[in-house]
Amino acid sequence: MISFAVFVFGLAIGSFLNAVIYRLERGESAFRGRSYCPRCKHTLAWHDLVPVVSFLFLQGKCRYCKEKISWQYPLVELATAVLFVLIFWNFGFRPIIRWGAPSNDGADFFTLLYFWFIAGSLIAIFVYDLKHFIIPDRIVFSAIGIAALWRVFEFLDFDILNLFGIWNLEFGISLLFIQAITTGVLASAFFFAIFWLSRGRAMGFGDVKLVLFMGLFLSWPNILVALFVAFFLGAVFGVFLVLARKKEWKSQVPFGPFLIAGTFIALFWGQSVAAWYLNLLLV
Repeated sequence: MISFAVFVFGLAIGSFLNAVIYRLERGESAFRGRSYCPRCKHTLAWHDLVPVVSFLFLQGKCRYCKEKISWQYPLVELATAVLFVLIFWNFGFRPIIRWGAPSNDGADFFTLLYFWFIAGSLIAIFVYDLKHFIIPDRIVFSAIGIAALWRVFEFLDFDILNLFGIWNLEFGISLLFIQAITTGVLASAFFFAIFWLSRGRAMGFGDVKLVLFMGLFLSWPNILVALFVAFFLGAVFGVFLVLARKKEWKSQVPFGPFLIAGTFIALFWGQSVAAWYLNLLLV
């Protein structure tokens, strides 16, 4: 029942993310004004906005102008719901109100909210970059700021039940903090070098900012897994598009979606992939 509730919550957040993606391009606020049809601009009623269900009931068409609704809307809602459930399953929930790093026995409520926020941000970036070949600064800078702030609280081992208590600056936690910051800076520096040497042809500057976030969020060695998966998927997809004559060798393909796919794979299975690879080398 809890997983089902999380799934429904994810559907609702996915619906909100669709509004963010659409309105961000037009410079509109996702928090103001009622939702409307992108084609006829008719204000939508509540029964037109039920995630996935409304799309299926209306057979993928606007109730008012009968124009087709993009499959982006139900897919984003479903992807958000599935990722929210996966995060809940992997990091769990303990009714302990405490800031801190994820642990093997589950995560507290604030950790869960942190991962959900990051997942929502990455989904919005994924779709926006796929559609417009741009990684929006508003979202990526928010993700960088939240990830950096989380690392600071992780470093201080901050307990909100003891607001005026003494922060526990343990050596192990300080190493994790330094490791995450260093990973983010070095990873983004590597991508900046590619961007600068290619004059933006091989890599966009938005990817540099996204990788800075990835380093802060994933740290070492998960960042290696994420980058390897991103480059591998990007290469396979690029070759497929060329062979299918959808693109040419010099055509541009947004790299952000591959980086985000690598981030999620590293988040859920990074340690397993890294261990498998090291064992493969040692055999």
